[in-house]
Amino acid sequence: MKKLIVTAFFCCAFAQAGFGQQVCAAAFLGNKMIVDQYNKTGYKNEISLKTLGDLTVNTVDLSRTESNAVDKIPFKVAIKEKDTQTITLFSKEDFMKVDVQKILSHCKKGDQIVLLTLDKQYALPHNEILVK
Repeated sequence: MKKLIVTAFFCCAFAQAGFGQQVCAAAFLGNKMIVDQYNKTGYKNEISLKTLGDLTVNTVDLSRTESNAVDKIPFKVAIKEKDTQTITLFSKEDFMKVDVQKILSHCKKGDQIVLLTLDKQYALPHNEILVK
């Protein structure tokens, strides 16, 4: 878990330096950050078709040992289809939170949920969630 937090911290730090974003953000289900594993080949950011709960995007307070959601921020949701790689906007609505089952009911295994921030001030480096 410590490596996860440190890696997430550095991903947000590099995003800030490279694109001028000021605030690190992450996707959460309930109070748990979705990205939960980092290794040499990348990160694990996935959920099951049966996942329940509210999906939010929050600014985060990252330390070497933990990650805490701070403030919810508005976001949009798109779905990237596995077979065609087509990205389609899920809804025109700006969300502060959304029942993840509403999104998953439009997905199949292998699709990705794509989260879009509405303001350049937020760095959201792990914005694609694989549906397994």
